[in-house]
Amino acid sequence: MSTSLSPRVSWVQHAARLLLGGALLLAGTGHLTTQREAFQAQVPTWLPLGPDFVVVASGVVELALGAALIALPRHRVSVGALVAAFFVAVFPGNISQYLTRTDAFGLNTDQSRLIRLFFQPLLVAWALWSTGAWAAWRAGRRAAS
Repeated sequence: MSTSLSPRVSWVQHAARLLLGGALLLAGTGHLTTQREAFQAQVPTWLPLGPDFVVVASGVVELALGAALIALPRHRVSVGALVAAFFVAVFPGNISQYLTRTDAFGLNTDQSRLIRLFFQPLLVAWALWSTGAWAAWRAGRRAAS
């Protein structure tokens, strides 16, 4: 049964949610292992925390969010909103990498670092769409009108 706060999702959205969860698990694992140093390149220099701490902490958060996307389908709307918020929260790191011209992940030109900035909003949209969080938000706004 579907409610306005937990809208139905298609099989494509379901598959996209699982894929996003897997991607977050993979990225989180990279934060804690083989890509730890590369992720440090994205930590803004103005952040008053050590880059290694930020990378480890964000990796743990990515692991938790990825697992939640996969294992908690009944909470997919709230998890989707949290994942979207996480993608917004880490966006300053992508901007910092562009502004400081820091090479990492094969992004070794200003153009490639700039293009990457346009993918972050797509990740936010993916999280909101695949979990039904966007539809739930819209339904809640209609109900409040």
